[in-house]
Amino acid sequence: MSGGVDRGVTSAPVRGLTVLYDAECALCTHLRDWLLRQPQLVPLELVPAGSAEARTRFPGVDPAATLEEVTVIGDSGQVYRGAAAWVVVLWALREHRPLAHRLSSPAGAMLARGAVLAAAKYRGAQWGGQGTYRRTDGWRYVPEQGWVYDPPSCADGACPTG
Repeated sequence: MSGGVDRGVTSAPVRGLTVLYDAECALCTHLRDWLLRQPQLVPLELVPAGSAEARTRFPGVDPAATLEEVTVIGDSGQVYRGAAAWVVVLWALREHRPLAHRLSSPAGAMLARGAVLAAAKYRGAQWGGQGTYRRTDGWRYVPEQGWVYDPPSCADGACPTG
């Protein structure tokens, strides 16, 4: 067998990936749009994290955690978070699979983790740095506590329905 054979185009254990992304984050939606334009070896489906669709499709996955850290779910239930999620997404893209293989090495994993931390820092700045990041669906991020859910109030007479 030659070493030039791609290790997964025809015999991949993962035949589809769902990327859960923060639909209220400018960086996240920019990356979602970029991913949709890329030629894919493994189909990617992009679903807003914490959405009703995500909660219904993946009941065993903590919605707050998916809003805090990028999460990718394989078609057989594999769950990838953080740097591993980005590596598997790059692996699914035709033009970026070689990069994914490099990032899966020990040295590459450190680089991938650094990229994820840089993105988190950018998102933190988007939230005002030290303040609370609030989403319109009732979730808010408090640096000292993590993600907290405050159901929308009915005080103004307009109650949201399920």
